[in-house]
Amino acid sequence: MKISIFGLGYVGAVSLACLSRDGHDVIGVDIDQTKLDLIMAGKTPVVEEGMVELMQRVAASGKVTVTTDAQRAVHDSEISLVCVGTPSAPNGSQDQGAVLRLAEQMGLAIAAKAEPHVVVFRSTLVPGTVEDVLRPIIEAKSGKKDGEGFHLCFQPEFLREGSSIRDYDKPPFTIVGANHAYPVERLRALFGQLPCDFIQTSVRSAEMMKYCCNNFHALKITFANETARLCGALGVDPFEVMDLVCRDTQLNISRAYLKPGFAFGGSCLPKDLRATSYLAKTRDIEIPMLSSIMQSNRDHLDLALHKIVARGKRKIGFIGLSFKTGTDDLRESPLVTLAEQLIGKGMQLSVYDPEVHLAKLLGANRRYIENHLPHIGELLQADIREVIAQSEVLVLGLTGQPVFDAVAAHARADQWVLDLVNMPGRDALAAEVEGLCW
Repeated sequence: MKISIFGLGYVGAVSLACLSRDGHDVIGVDIDQTKLDLIMAGKTPVVEEGMVELMQRVAASGKVTVTTDAQRAVHDSEISLVCVGTPSAPNGSQDQGAVLRLAEQMGLAIAAKAEPHVVVFRSTLVPGTVEDVLRPIIEAKSGKKDGEGFHLCFQPEFLREGSSIRDYDKPPFTIVGANHAYPVERLRALFGQLPCDFIQTSVRSAEMMKYCCNNFHALKITFANETARLCGALGVDPFEVMDLVCRDTQLNISRAYLKPGFAFGGSCLPKDLRATSYLAKTRDIEIPMLSSIMQSNRDHLDLALHKIVARGKRKIGFIGLSFKTGTDDLRESPLVTLAEQLIGKGMQLSVYDPEVHLAKLLGANRRYIENHLPHIGELLQADIREVIAQSEVLVLGLTGQPVFDAVAAHARADQWVLDLVNMPGRDALAAEVEGLCW
């Protein structure tokens, strides 16, 4: 293919070298003439393992040209990969100046093209930028519509500095956010041979997942480092601890828990987090990330409370009370806390939880619920249909097909359901349904 690459920094230069190595004709575009001169001389503008030899080879192959002329590059190519920088502004926002200027130039170039042009944004962009900011600019400057005269999509890159060529050749997956089939098929032809899944998604999801991945990487590094600081103060080998943690691929290094939902609770996580923070304080060790988890969890619970109170309804039905479906453990259950707060605001509650039987609650579990919901016996209902029938608002905190079927069958059009579990098929309910964050 004939490909133009805008921005010859780290991602752009590596992409240029690898694509031309694979036989494509590549036009490198940058406002920095020094970078262009280096590439045409067979030198690399970025220091990276394997790049010196690879750039020498592709520069001599005749597959690479460079220019500062954006309109010429668009005219002479089928696909444009946009890799310009989006650095932080002083206030922490994203500085999109370069990509905005480029969008105007691309729009003018596309106006003069007869055939549809594919524009692939690879720069990290705030979700909504491609569709809400860049598309209107290109449409205005080109006089054409996205999906007709040109195609916009977003393809996040996953290149690590120091191993970018290896990462290019063996990515974790190829993600393409697009609204039309044509650019997806063009990119499948370009990258489909890579040994990974090729996944199409929405443009916004593709933009957001890039941020999510980077944030998760930062989270993991910080988790390991805060753990190491505490280990060091306690005379524990942090490498041994983290090695053991990583050997658990069922819960630790897995998909487990990585699903949006309600706040966590139970008898383990809250108390162990508090103990960890206290232990760090006694050793004068700062672990700000770990110490902030409980506050973040409380904020998630407060969001549910705010949404319920904002409805202005008094009769609230809880479907679920324990901290997790399938257990009767009420200790530090966020649903118990939520119920307690709503009662304090004068709400009338009814509760259905098939696993919670007062006569069977023992020990700390019984003491906890007696302290927080002393009149729980008056709230519990044995039949989910009774809770649904007498409520204006339903708080769905249980999973399971029987629960979902009952809500689907009996929820009314005059009711509002706060979905804390991502109920499948909720769009078919007669009631108005709103997720906690979805």
